[in-house]
Amino acid sequence: MIIFGTKGYLYQLAILTLVCAQCGNPAAHTLRKRVTKFTLFFVPLFPVSTKYTTQCTFCGAEQKVTGEQAEQLQAQALGGGQGGQGYRQQSQQQPYQS
Repeated sequence: MIIFGTKGYLYQLAILTLVCAQCGNPAAHTLRKRVTKFTLFFVPLFPVSTKYTTQCTFCGAEQKVTGEQAEQLQAQALGGGQGGQGYRQQSQQQPYQS
């Protein structure tokens, strides 16, 4: 008997201050990565799918982002610094549309 299936993993990559496309408020957003892996005998072997999302902490709206957008957001979170500098960089971009 062979036992196989999939298992999901959720990683929080960054927390950013963005203007929410749903509610329009400047609020913290969590950047998350969801990875689904193929398992054989309950051992995860390789990723089947990878998806990126941002979730508004004000209204809870979740929006899909591409891998490129996720990399850019993560780079801005690391290089954005303290004191709202990351917000000024983000506010110049358009909100995400899903």
